Amino acid sequence: MSTYSKEQIREGLKKLQGWSVVGKAIQRQFVFPNFVAAIQFVNKIAELAEKNNHHPDITINYKKVTLSLTTHEFSGLTEKDFNLAQQIDPMT
Repeated sequence: MSTYSKEQIREGLKKLQGWSVVGKAIQRQFVFPNFVAAIQFVNKIAELAEKNNHHPDITINYKKVTLSLTTHEFSGLTEKDFNLAQQIDPMT
């Protein structure tokens, strides 16, 4: 596995909803009606991340959840990041 080129990143983002590049990661913010709904979403993400053995950085700010995906062992974006993002998109 290798890090994605700028062109691969652009193509990968076209398949996603609301994700953008931030540094060496792709990131998306989700807004929920309340804190409990936000935490329920995070719990679903935790299960999905374990299943994929790929874990996002998660920031919870009341009813806003920000997910940031990067492949740490490659210091950049790889297929793993875009695959997990594609699995997360339908969960919202």
